[in-house]
Formats: sequence, structure tokens, C-alpha cells
Amino acid sequence: MSTVLDSIVAGVLEDVKSREIPLAELRAQLDLAPQVRDAYGALAAPGMQIIAEVKRSSPSKGVLAPIGDPAALAHSYELAGAAVISVLTEGRRFLGTPGDLIAVRSRVAIPVLRKDFIVTEYQVIESRVLGADLMLLIVAALTDNQLRDYQALAHELGMSVLVEVHDVEELQRALEMKARIIGVNSRNLKTLEINEAAFSELLPLIPSDLVKVAESGIATREQVIAAELLGAKAILVGESLVRAGDRALAIKNLLGR
Repeated sequence: MSTVLDSIVAGVLEDVKSREIPLAELRAQLDLAPQVRDAYGALAAPGMQIIAEVKRSSPSKGVLAPIGDPAALAHSYELAGAAVISVLTEGRRFLGTPGDLIAVRSRVAIPVLRKDFIVTEYQVIESRVLGADLMLLIVAALTDNQLRDYQALAHELGMSVLVEVHDVEELQRALEMKARIIGVNSRNLKTLEINEAAFSELLPLIPSDLVKVAESGIATREQVIAAELLGAKAILVGESLVRAGDRALAIKNLLGR
């Protein structure tokens, strides 16, 4: 039976094919990409860090907020204390564009995450061309060989990699590929349901020398404290920020500042 994740990946592959140029031409554009910023260092810095997301829509909630100027939103996140800005460039379900990432990267001085469904070598190279400093690899969407190859290519291009897991089996695969930044997503991408126990089940199993990120469903200071007690070094927040009346204040409240 087809899952939500299967549907998203199929759409991504179709979209990549529609904009694809020869790999040699894409690689030639790497010379024009902005210098890589240290996303790992930003997330590993002392204290709880936040990856603040520019997110117009989601498969689970539909349209979240009309973000006409993603760069301005990202700048407000940065001023409020965000360590990394997350940008979705997928258009079908998230209403994002590659231009959003380019605009955000040119406006902020902190690292930028391309938080898309990366399922091809082309997208890895494209991410760096667009200016990404950090990119997402979702274990549930990739084979072990793809995970290793795409992470190696990302590192070769200077990018850090956030490896996302949802259960113990996926976490084991992430550890075997020697991921340095592991995100635990409490939202099941196959059903879109939230597993409230995901953080307590998985975060303690991740070695303390790795950067642990708690993703999805975080909206309160109490949830941030709970994630931190479980070992999280950073949180990734989208929906509750873009829906907040005062987004900068929302970040400060989540971080207890």
C-alpha cells in the first residue's frame, strides 16, 4: 500500500526531472555558490539551539501561513536567536521554491538547512549550488547505499547533514552510516501521525558525542525542557513559529530567553 512518504517522493522525483540539467553543468555552478557556513558548529554550540523553519504549508496541516517575504522572516528568526534557518523548497505540498532558499541565504549570516526530501545525487549538488550549508537525509526514504553516498557527497561539497529517524531500526542505520547530526522526528512520515513517545524512546539511545535534534510537535517551553533533559542539543520548529503572532517572541519563549 502506498504511503504519504511514497507519494511525496514520487512527486519530488517528477519535479527534479522537470528542472534537471546535465550534472556537469550543475557542478560547474558550484564555483558560484556562497562559502559554506558551519552548521555543525552552530548546532553544537553551548546551550539549546533552535532550527527555525520558513514553512508555508505541510502535508499534515495544509496551509500554515502566507509567507510573502521568506528572507524577512528568516532575518527576524536570526535576530531572535535562531542558530540555523530551515527552508523547504518543495512546491507541491510545502509551497516552497528554490528561490526561497537563495533569498534567505543572502539575507542571514547563520547557516541554512535545505529541509527537503533529498532522494537523488542531483539534489545533493543542487542544494550546495542554491547555498545550503546543511541538508536533510531521511532514513525512511533512502537505501543504506544512498544514505552513505549522499552523505559522503554532501561532506565533499562542504555541507553538514541532518539525518532524520523515526524508530529504533532507522536510528541504527543512521549510526552505522556514522551520522554526526541525528534528528528524531516525532511525526511518522508514512501516516503523518505524531508519536509522542518518540523523543523519550530514541534520544537517549543516541551517543552523547553526536548532535541530537528533536523535530516536530514542539510548541511550548515545557516541551523544549523535556527534550533537553532527554539529551537534545537542538530543536527544529516550524508550525508553531509561522503561526505565532510574534514569531521572534515565540523563539525567545521556547529558548527561555
